[in-house]
Amino acid sequence: MPELPEVETVRRGLIPFMEGRTFARVEQRRPKLRIPFPESFADRLTGRSVVRLARRAKYLLAHLDDGWVLIIHLGMSGRMMTAPGPAAPPGKHDHVVFEMDGGGVITFNDIRRFGLMTLAEEADLESHKLLRDLGPEPLGNEFSGAYLSEVLRGRQTPIKAALLDQKVVSGVGNIYACEALFRAGISPKRLAASVAGRRAERLAPAVRQVLEDAIAAGGSTLRDYVQADGELGYFQHDFAVYGREGEPCSGCDCGGTVKRIAQAGRSTFYCARRQR
Repeated sequence: MPELPEVETVRRGLIPFMEGRTFARVEQRRPKLRIPFPESFADRLTGRSVVRLARRAKYLLAHLDDGWVLIIHLGMSGRMMTAPGPAAPPGKHDHVVFEMDGGGVITFNDIRRFGLMTLAEEADLESHKLLRDLGPEPLGNEFSGAYLSEVLRGRQTPIKAALLDQKVVSGVGNIYACEALFRAGISPKRLAASVAGRRAERLAPAVRQVLEDAIAAGGSTLRDYVQADGELGYFQHDFAVYGREGEPCSGCDCGGTVKRIAQAGRSTFYCARRQR
């Protein structure tokens, strides 16, 4: 599943195609994805302009000129395909096609159909059921060591699980939780309640930095991000631990080896010597 850096990079790639543009034609090719489309979804978007394309956690938010917001989640396999017009015949897994007034075409492709699109009034966005329980943005000022110390107090789950809890911090997924804990030198098995004080002060900036580095890796090659087939896909990064089971620990001289364990059905990668 795409995590915050991938969704942010998709947002940046979509801005030239959507922001300040009008939906000239919208084709909805099925009644639902993970959830049903709103009633008259295509008609309600047609003729509307995108004032601003934002992001909250792993959601893309297209703010429209009529006070409504198009909420998009890519799910497990969702992709945004961009191309100059006219629109090509849609493929089997092309579920929504947006034709913009500037001639650009954006196609939402989702093999597993775990993504979603819905509409919400801008005034009610923060209280919307998809967004109301989300924790602070890890790149925002609200996310800090002091915040982590407070929110993790008394939690008896492993810190890795706590980082994946979207009520604790929004947008962090499995990959970047592993990477942030490695940078902070904190074991993913450590109880969340024990990550306070100095540990929390190490972890918060580590989360922020690993996300910023991943976004920068995407942003630095943004012109190449729209590939030959127009796919706004996901970047592959050079990870310190993720997917590197059995390899030497990188970035330090601890002499450790990257291990993999299962936590709540997810693979966790870490160095037991470096991370305590």
